[in-house]
Amino acid sequence: MLKKGANTSVVSKKILISQPKPEGVKSPYYDLASKFNVQLDFHPFIIIEGIPAKEFRKQKIEIPNFSAIIFTSRHAIDHFFRTCEELKISVSQDTKYFCVSEAVALYLQKFILYRKRKVFYGADGLNKSLFDVISKHKENERFLYPCSELFDSEITNWLKANNCGYATPILYKIVSNDIKEVIARQYDIICLFTPGGVKCIFENFPRFKQKDTLIAAFGANTLKAAEDAGLVLHIKAPTPQTPSMISALEKHLTPAGKSKAAK
Repeated sequence: MLKKGANTSVVSKKILISQPKPEGVKSPYYDLASKFNVQLDFHPFIIIEGIPAKEFRKQKIEIPNFSAIIFTSRHAIDHFFRTCEELKISVSQDTKYFCVSEAVALYLQKFILYRKRKVFYGADGLNKSLFDVISKHKENERFLYPCSELFDSEITNWLKANNCGYATPILYKIVSNDIKEVIARQYDIICLFTPGGVKCIFENFPRFKQKDTLIAAFGANTLKAAEDAGLVLHIKAPTPQTPSMISALEKHLTPAGKSKAAK
């Protein structure tokens, strides 16, 4: 752990990524670890459990009645198309998709023939950019916002304020993983990617004290959840300069002198 009062720009040696370990031998994370000689450990903080189609029917939401879909995560995409398959629903080729980021939008290629004229995404991964995109196409559209029980109320509030027809089908639930042994290893940086990851920390450690651990957070909802929980954030993404967690970590790990010389 870093000593109290330490300069947070120094290279941190142990970093915990609260996501599953990347498959295969190629990953930007491995490149980062090699470049800065740091230890990266992976352990998901959340477990995603799909809502069975039988349970989904009780929500009385007819998917074919909606012309546009809002996706804020890959989990939402996975479980939307899983639900459609279980219910034998064929999604119209004219359906429009609005994604919070380009990374989420590109993930759609697993399920649809990707066409830019029907797939739209925000410029920087923030809700405001997503709203700017939706505003240009919201006339005569009915929006479906697939989510977990912890859905983003900022999105639904915006849809309501802009008189958009919408529904929020709950397609999956987020369960906190057991991270007690993992956190006990004491990391210099913990990287969080979802509000559920923040919740996981405090469900495992109700009296969690951040102390000298640096917290990195990705996404507006994660940032808000972390700050609401009283965590101090040292690394934030996405930003115009650091659009990914990788780039945010790289900026933090790069010595100040080298960073200035590179400009």
